[in-house]
Amino acid sequence: MLEILQAIDSQIFFFLNTAVTHPALDVLMPFITDLNKQLFVKILLGIFYAFVLWRGNKRLQVAMLLLIPTIIFSDQLSNLVKYIVQRPRPCKIFEHIHLLVPCGSGYSLPSSHAVNNFAGATVLSFFFKKQQKYFIAFAAFVAYSRVYVGVHYLSDILLGTGIGIFCGCIILYLWRNYFQPKFFPKLNFFFIEKR
Repeated sequence: MLEILQAIDSQIFFFLNTAVTHPALDVLMPFITDLNKQLFVKILLGIFYAFVLWRGNKRLQVAMLLLIPTIIFSDQLSNLVKYIVQRPRPCKIFEHIHLLVPCGSGYSLPSSHAVNNFAGATVLSFFFKKQQKYFIAFAAFVAYSRVYVGVHYLSDILLGTGIGIFCGCIILYLWRNYFQPKFFPKLNFFFIEKR
């Protein structure tokens, strides 16, 4: 049964990685998939965080602060699952694939990009429901880029999505039930105000 699922997963990977390509995406996808490694992105994010903590409203401040433990938690859980499963990346198994970035030394299942981005999207969607579709769309685009550039299977992305949403929900649960009432009791109002 596992062999059949792996075969299906491999066929889907080859279709998405080699058949559904475009020269413009060949330029865009490596940039998107490594967005977290871009120096100017790190600088802009640092400036944005500083500005939010200095001048942002309470909801935005709390959302941005919660992203820190969310990403730490999701990233560590992702690495733990990878270590347990130890599934090789497709770029380490197959030849003649559309590989646009270095294959990497880590394992494949789950995609940490999917885990982290969907964990962050879950937290941000809780605070900013009207923008939820944009957070989810961005997370999905980054996750899909991992298949396009040749370093993950679609199942890695799907499992990563589920783990990421789980991580975001855990952080929100802990925040709402333990930390927010104890340390920020005056913020109770913004969880029931209309968004």
